[in-house]
Amino acid sequence: MRLPLRTEDLGIEAWRSVLLAYNAALRAIEAELDRAGTVPLTWYDVLLELQAAEAPGLRMRDLADRVVLSRTRVSRLVDEMAADGLVRKETDGQDRRVVWAVLTDEGRSAFRRAVPVYLRGIEQHFAAHLTDEEKQVCATGLLKVAQAHRPGACDPVKEDTR
Repeated sequence: MRLPLRTEDLGIEAWRSVLLAYNAALRAIEAELDRAGTVPLTWYDVLLELQAAEAPGLRMRDLADRVVLSRTRVSRLVDEMAADGLVRKETDGQDRRVVWAVLTDEGRSAFRRAVPVYLRGIEQHFAAHLTDEEKQVCATGLLKVAQAHRPGACDPVKEDTR
């Protein structure tokens, strides 16, 4: 552990720590999903968002925004998942340019099988290493960063250094 640092270095160290923790936990969770014979983690994320959608599916561009992948990557993922019967693509009835990704019954089943493995992985490879207070600080701080970068969010207020 490299802390404590000068105040001006804390932001860089926090960023580095987020990346290191994310990468370590992600790899471990991906390995567990693979060992359990469930869907890959990127597919899980797509299934999660489709399962949570209020409509019968999501427009491809909205799905890409939710899973934090490029539209091209999401399109390829959905094509792969459609080939496995987990989702299907549907053209919008009113605007032929719009394509929807829709969860199939087989996709719902695959999602339900993966959920316990995924949740156990989050607990084991991330949450178990933090106190409740650290989890709260982490969640609050990272959510603040995420919300600041949403469309329409205001720029952070700069301190007046006069």
